Amino acid sequence: MNMIELQGVTKRFQDTMALADVTVAVPRNAIVGLIGRNGSGKSTLLRHVTGLLLPDSGTCVTLGVPADRLGRAELARIGAVDQHAGFVEWMRAEQLIRYVSSFYERWDGELERALMDMLEVNPSARVGALSPGNVQRLALVLAVCHHPELLLLDEPLSDLDPVARQTVIRLVLERFSSDDITIVISSHMLRDIEPVVSRIVCLHHGRVVADEDSDALRESFAEWLVTSRAGGLPDSYAEPFVLSAQGDGHRARLLVRDTSPAEAARFEAAHNAAIEARPLTLEQIFPLLTGPARPRAAGPAAEARTGARR
Repeated sequence: MNMIELQGVTKRFQDTMALADVTVAVPRNAIVGLIGRNGSGKSTLLRHVTGLLLPDSGTCVTLGVPADRLGRAELARIGAVDQHAGFVEWMRAEQLIRYVSSFYERWDGELERALMDMLEVNPSARVGALSPGNVQRLALVLAVCHHPELLLLDEPLSDLDPVARQTVIRLVLERFSSDDITIVISSHMLRDIEPVVSRIVCLHHGRVVADEDSDALRESFAEWLVTSRAGGLPDSYAEPFVLSAQGDGHRARLLVRDTSPAEAARFEAAHNAAIEARPLTLEQIFPLLTGPARPRAAGPAAEARTGARR
């Protein structure tokens, strides 16, 4: 059973199309990186998963239940960190934790104490006086101490310093290793999440432009450093796999996608050149997915929709 299934979900806010025909499935025991530019629909998608928003059309099923019918039993299996957490500001952190923990039968007090120490949250601090980063840390404690099966993290790293971000990433990995858990993490901090995510879902203007295994996505892109053997490289390239090119008649830097060894060999022969291929990071791939040139869908479900969207 998939933990999350969105099928043809469309959501509009007045004149803004937040989600457009989004179909995504999140399998059990995965860490999914949900990426996209500001306003791409990431937070809107996550709020559909918990039933806080309902689609104008399409369906959203969470833990096998339509999201608009999630009951107490299902919600107790979900942990969520909202990008704009709204907590009761007059409470002390400890008071808020005791209040939230009262709703969960599986609240783990030992884990709570360990995380408060790990994340350096002062239990006596008034919530309203906490920095944005400390609010995020507190929200993480509240989201994971009941051992959820589905953990939704909306920009949990945005207000944290580099050391704290690595602490949170370590926490994510520890929870994934120790619990039977599926994690969806939305973040702009692509360098931080790249080592831990097993799948990438990328939104652009409310549409899915990538949905595939993270290793497969990275392997489908490459940087080619092309050196001419005869000083005759062209200004532009007709090969459909070339996404961008910079250089001169002697050396060029090409960003390519979906190339095979045979295609590379044909390219070398056609241009009388040598290729040095280098992998791209997720941070380098991101603008190729969301930039103006050739946004494209990936993955079996998305490939089936590509013709209908274009």
